[in-house]
This record gives sequence, C-alpha cells and structure tokens, in this order.
Amino acid sequence: MDSLKDKFAEIALPFGADLKQFVKENGNVVLGSYTVESVYGGMKGMIGLITETSLLDAEEGIRFRGYSIPELRQLLPKVPGGTEPMPEGIFYLMLIGEIPTYEDAHNISNNWARRSIVPKHVFDVLDALPKSTHPMTQFTTAIMALQTESVFAQAYRNGINKKEYWDPMYEDVMNLIARLPRVAAYIYRRTYKNNEHIEPDPKLDWAANFAHMLGYDEPIFYKLMRLYLTIHSDHEGGNVSAHTTHLVGSALSDPYLCFGAAMNGLAGPLHGLANQEVIRWVQSMREELGGGLPSKEQIADYIKKTLTEGKVVPGYGHAVLRKTDPRFTAQQDFARTYMPDDELVNIVWRIYEVAPPILEGTGKIKNPWPNVDAHSGALLVHFGLTEADFYTVLFGVSRALGVMASLLWDRALGLPIERPKSVTVDWLKKKINTTGSAN
Repeated sequence: MDSLKDKFAEIALPFGADLKQFVKENGNVVLGSYTVESVYGGMKGMIGLITETSLLDAEEGIRFRGYSIPELRQLLPKVPGGTEPMPEGIFYLMLIGEIPTYEDAHNISNNWARRSIVPKHVFDVLDALPKSTHPMTQFTTAIMALQTESVFAQAYRNGINKKEYWDPMYEDVMNLIARLPRVAAYIYRRTYKNNEHIEPDPKLDWAANFAHMLGYDEPIFYKLMRLYLTIHSDHEGGNVSAHTTHLVGSALSDPYLCFGAAMNGLAGPLHGLANQEVIRWVQSMREELGGGLPSKEQIADYIKKTLTEGKVVPGYGHAVLRKTDPRFTAQQDFARTYMPDDELVNIVWRIYEVAPPILEGTGKIKNPWPNVDAHSGALLVHFGLTEADFYTVLFGVSRALGVMASLLWDRALGLPIERPKSVTVDWLKKKINTTGSAN
C-alpha cells in the first residue's frame, strides 16, 4: 500500500474534473496580448502553461505551493536534530499541495530506498563511455538506459485506459527519483575517484545518502545537500528543463524519455551549466589577481574587464527575477552559519556587493542581481567537491523533484499535446504591412 499514491489520487483526480469544468466555462477569457518582440524574445512572460508545483514572481522570487523559501526552511520537516528541510518534504508539498509531517517525509525516504536498485545494464552502459565524457552526457545516457524499466511505456503498449495514465506514471516517477542519486554518485566516483564506489546506507535519508555515496560524510555536508536539493527542485514551468519535460510528456512519452530530454536542456550554458561557469570565473579572477581575497576595487576592475571583453558575469541576471534570488540568499545564510571565514565564500559575498551597481550602470541589464548559481559552487568547493563539471548533475538530481511532480500532474489532469503555431518572417512582414498589426 502506497499512502502517497492514494493521497495523490484523492486530490488530483477531482481537481482534474474541476479544471475541465473551469475551462469549459472560461475558455474564451483573454489572458493577455503579445508582440512580435515577445515571439522573437524567447516568449518571455507569455502565459502558455499550467504548472501547479511553483510560481515565480519577478520581485519576490519562487513560491512552492504558495510558500516562500524562508517559510519552507522553517516549515518543512527535518531529520531528527537537523536544521535544513528534507527534499522529500518539498516533493510531497509539490505533489500534494500540503506541508507534510516528518512521518510523511520519512515514508517517502523509505519508499525511495526500496525503489533505488539500478539495473546492472545501466552501469555497463556508463562503463562503455570514456571517463573523459562530460558528467551530464553520462547522466543523460544513464537515464536513457533506465528507460527499459518504464512501467508507463509497458502499460501503454498493453492498452491502458487514458484515465489511468497517471497510475503507471506515478510508479515511473518514484522509481526514477529513487535511482538518480545512485546513478549520479556512480558517475562521480567513476569519473573522479578511480571507480571506487560506495554502497548506499539504508539508514540515511535521500539527500544524506546521496552525499554518502558521493563520498562526503560530514554532517554539515548532509545539511548542505538537503538545502541544495530542496531549493533547486523547481522554478515554475517555463524554464528549459521544466518546459521540456512538459512538452515531451505531452506526447505521452514516459518519464525517462521526458527527463532525459530535460537534462539535455539543463546541460546548456544558458540554463544549468551556469553553475560551473560561475566557479570557474571566480577562480580565474582570483588567480589573475594573485590569489587571496581581492579588494572590492580589484573585483570591480575585473568585472568591468569582463564586460569590456563582451562577456557576461556568470551568476548574475535572470530571465524573470528582478531582485536577488531568494535561493542565493538561502545559501548565503547557510554559509554565514557554517563557513563565515571561507575565502572563496567571502569573494562571492564581495562580488555581490560590487557587481549589481556596475551591471545596472551599463543600462543594458534588467536584473543586475545574483541568481542561485552565484553561490552554490563556493559551498561545494568548501567541502572538497571541486569538480565543476559535475555541479550540473547535482542540479539535475534536484530538478527531478519538481519536473516529475509536474509531469505526474499533467497526466492526472489529462493535459493535451502541446502544439503552438509557428510562422515565417515573410508571413509576419506581409501580415503587418497589410493590416498594420499581426492580428
């Protein structure tokens, strides 16, 4: 018996019926208008998706089911004696819409532990790749190899009723999330630690067990992983990895195919790869300036040099946010508690003091404030996890929580295949020249 599955069915299926009635009654209501610039500007700000798990406000930042990150750090369950929320709790919240109890989160821990066995052929596929293969390429390859285990794909082949799609989808979602830490840890240990692998510890929660399999058993690192995996888990539905999951899933592809596609998007420099670019930029600055803690004046000069060379300052700016990312603030708060004297962390803080006014002064940047990527690398380096190419894999493990919860909701709500209209430049020009607008 799976109490989480029963709870989801109890909530999601009636919600789906209500949504259909809502659309029937309000389907013709106009939500807004868009321009040629909107179409060519990556559709930023255009409302075109339904995502229940989280909502992003340009001024306030992300809210998970209505709760801010500071609220969730207080309200979500923690392991006994712990100080940071369990990622199992944020998954429960995104899936069910309620703050879970510790028992709820602990049950998910046990559920994922039972499901975490990875088939041997997945490791064989990874071992066939050169060790020099980028960790994200290894990660997406392993996810595709796991697709042989899809319960949904088999159920669809067997002719399952579309009203029941959510049921085998739930099994895939839970199995995939359960197995990702073991896959990611295997990639890390084979790539960077001489193939010396560490078996999972059934006594640990999901995040701590991941840290353990990576080879980092400090209690404070366990806390960091709980925080990291929680705050990176979702950022509404329009970002590349979330939208990709929804788009591919709308074709009734199984969760493994959807998540593999999403991770290929996350691997892009403009999405998840940014976290490794930040730490490389900071370390390059420190080396060029002779090591140690640079002054604010030195940092300002280096930032200006970066901009003059036509480059961006990684970790600053966001497509939606117009204030400091609350996920940055959460990591800063963690660092103040556990590593206030760390030199790299202090460089990150000095950049935060110096960079925004310089970026704002260019007149070209709408958001000069730091995002989540600006701080995460410094925290990982503090504990010895210095392999920047692996950072996006950590991001991917976390992001699975949000996009898989959303995918499950997509199937429970019976959302249709996504099929927007595209036009050519010539069509646009003719339309505007004929009517004076594109309407």
